[in-house]
Amino acid sequence: MTSHNMTWISYPSKNLDFNSPEEIEAFIASQNIISRLMHFYIAFFVPTGLIAGICILVIFIKSYLQYKVIENLDLHLLHFTISNIIIILLSFTVIPRPDYLKATHLACNVLSFFFNFSYFNSQYVLVLMLLILLLKRFPPRTALSKATQRPILCVGLVLLYSFCLSLAEAVLVGTDNYSLETDCQLDPLFAWPEYEIIKFTFGFGISSFLQILCFTVLFAKEAPEAPALPQHIRAYPAAYLINITIFICRLFYNVMILFRTTFKLQKSSGTPKNELVMNIAEIVLFCESCASLVFILCFHKPCR
Repeated sequence: MTSHNMTWISYPSKNLDFNSPEEIEAFIASQNIISRLMHFYIAFFVPTGLIAGICILVIFIKSYLQYKVIENLDLHLLHFTISNIIIILLSFTVIPRPDYLKATHLACNVLSFFFNFSYFNSQYVLVLMLLILLLKRFPPRTALSKATQRPILCVGLVLLYSFCLSLAEAVLVGTDNYSLETDCQLDPLFAWPEYEIIKFTFGFGISSFLQILCFTVLFAKEAPEAPALPQHIRAYPAAYLINITIFICRLFYNVMILFRTTFKLQKSSGTPKNELVMNIAEIVLFCESCASLVFILCFHKPCR
């Protein structure tokens, strides 16, 4: 793949070239909005999410030490919880907003790698949970059904797949100027356009298609030998609730990622308003990680 020269790109807020007082007022307003959202996220969502995550870890570990066994679904929820705790810890990079974290290209790429690893992990472990719940309701005697009964193997495959995708994304961030300092986001602005395209395709498009397919089969197909559908959903509310929450929040985030790609392809940095919406989408993504952990703690039966 030919290397892209992305040295031209910069954040619109760094190009302070205003032609009217109205533009100055709009810029100040956008800076105030992102600053207030950041403070609200750090003050409310981060403590709530971290406390919920730690409680979930303690409950699952204590349960395992007591019974020496962990349920299939519980293992995947534990995997999901660890991935989301890592995302919340990495979200501390938003503290300088409306400015950005200062880091070298190499350091920013490393942060991006761990963020993407956790992001892909959490996305595909949800697909795996939906598949397990679907097979609980429609238990076929197939190789797929037997494979889902080996949770360690499933977790290993998700980790390997997420690692490969994250490594590919790290390459697409770019291999030049590693020692230069830059404004750093977890999805770096200076990444090649292919970075966002791959992230949308594999981090949202394919996984969301599989999620929608699982929900379609769940609602469209009758299961005469299984409990009624409302009873089935009430038995596993956390898994279904976090699937819906993540789909909505990550849809917004990934649409904004694609918009940013179109600007790159047009050799444009966009406007301060575009930058504001992208920052809002990023914070919404982090809020979703916190909210998902709260949902598990409140609605998953072993945690209640």
